[in-house]
Amino acid sequence: MNDRRSANLARLRAESWDVLILGGGINGAGIARDLVLRGADLKLALLEKNHFASGTSGRNSQLIHGGLRYLKYFDFGLVREALHERATLLKIAPSLVEPLQFLIPCYGPIDRWFYGAGLTLYDALAGSRSIGAHRVLNLSALRELEPSLSAENLRAGILFYDAKVHAARLVIENLLDAESRGACIVNYVEARREPHNLVARDVFTGEQFPIRAKRVVDATGAWSSAPGLRLVRGSHLIYPRIQAGNEALAYFDEQGRIIFLIPWGERNDLTLVGTTDVDHNGSPDHVRISAAEKDYLKSVVRRLYPDYRGEPVASYSALRPLIAASGRSATSTSREHRIWEDSDRTLHVEGGKYTTYRSMSQELVDMLMSELTPGRNLPCRTAETPLDIPPIPDSTSERIRVAVEREYARKLSDLLYVSTYWGHERAASPDWLRPLAAEMGALLGWDSSRQEGEVVEVIEASAF
Repeated sequence: MNDRRSANLARLRAESWDVLILGGGINGAGIARDLVLRGADLKLALLEKNHFASGTSGRNSQLIHGGLRYLKYFDFGLVREALHERATLLKIAPSLVEPLQFLIPCYGPIDRWFYGAGLTLYDALAGSRSIGAHRVLNLSALRELEPSLSAENLRAGILFYDAKVHAARLVIENLLDAESRGACIVNYVEARREPHNLVARDVFTGEQFPIRAKRVVDATGAWSSAPGLRLVRGSHLIYPRIQAGNEALAYFDEQGRIIFLIPWGERNDLTLVGTTDVDHNGSPDHVRISAAEKDYLKSVVRRLYPDYRGEPVASYSALRPLIAASGRSATSTSREHRIWEDSDRTLHVEGGKYTTYRSMSQELVDMLMSELTPGRNLPCRTAETPLDIPPIPDSTSERIRVAVEREYARKLSDLLYVSTYWGHERAASPDWLRPLAAEMGALLGWDSSRQEGEVVEVIEASAF
C-alpha cells in the first residue's frame, strides 16, 4: 500500500512551513483549503492528534442550517450569515449538502402564529438564497403526513427548509482538496509548544521531532487551552425509523430548546434524535451521553409518538466550544465566533457554527494574508470553487480500501465513525466488527491481536 501518511510525516520533519494549523476538524479543514486556493504558494501543514473529523465536527446534528432558534435571542446577524453560507455549501458540495424539509408540529393555540412569524423572518433573512418558503398545514393534512404524531392539543403543522450533510465527510473532502493543492495533512500527530519551538509526536510510534513554522493557527476547538471557552455537550440517540414521512421534525420544548428527529442512515431506515445542551466539566477526550440526557431525548420521542415502541440502537456525543457569556444558559449562549492572537502570536479561532466554517475561515485567512503576502490582492475562492467529491463505492471491501488509502483511516473507529457512519447505525457486536477489522488489518498489517483490540475498543466506546 502506498502509505501517504508516512510520506507526509517525512515532509513534516524535513520542511519549514509558512503556516501550521493545529486541528483537523471543520475549521482547520476550511482554513487549509482557503489558504491553498489563494494562490500564494505558501507552505502549509495541518496536524490532528486523533483522526480528522473524529471530534465535534463529525458528531453534530448533521445539518447545515441558519439556526431558527437563534431568532429568539435576536442573533439576526448570525442567522443571516448562516443562511448565506447554507446557500454557498449547497452550491459547492451538492453531493454532501442537500435540502431537507422540516415539520414543526404546533401544539396549543399560539404555536402556529408564533412559529409562523419566526419562519416569515427566517425566509426574509434568506432572501434570494431561500430553498423554499415555509407553508402551514392544517390538521387534516398534518395527520395525513404524520398519522402517528400525538393528537393531544395538536392544531397544525408548519413546513420549512434547511439542509442536511454528512458532517465528517465534508471535513475530509475539504482536507483532501487542500492536500491535492499542496498542503501537508497528517493525522494522529500531537503538537506541544516548548520554549522557542514546537514539538510533534507521532501517536502511533511515540517519535518526537521539532516543527519549524512561521505562523501557527489553533483550530483545536474543545481541546484548546485558550481562556473564555464554555464546553457544551450535545448528545444524540439513533432509533429505528420513527416518522412516517421523509421530513425531519423540529420540536421546541418548554425551555425553548429545539430537538430534531432527522431521517437517517444509508438505508434511510433510522431516525437521529438530538441534540441536548449540557455544560461539560470533564476532559474533552471523554465525552458520552449521560443518563439524564438519554432520558430527556427518550421523553421527547414518547411525547411526540406515544405509540412508538422502538429503542435506540446507538448514541453519540460531542462538545461545542462556545464563547462564554455570563448570565446565559447553555442553550442560549451565542454561537458567534472569535478570532484572536495570543502573546506567542498564535492565531485562535473559537466558537461559531459548523454551518459558517467557510466564512470564519475566510476571515482568519484574510488576516494571515495581509501579513504573509503584503500588497498582493489574493481573494478568497472557496465560495466559487466546487469540491470535487467522488461517488461512494458500492461494496464494503471497496469502502474500506478507500477509507484506508484515500482518507487516512488508521483505526477501526475511523472507518465506522468518519469515513462511514456505520458505527452509529447499529449496535456494535463482535460478529459484525471482526470481519471489518480483518479487512482493514490486511491493508494496514494488523496481526490478530491488533484486530481484536480494535474490535474491543469500538465496543467499549459505543456502550451507552
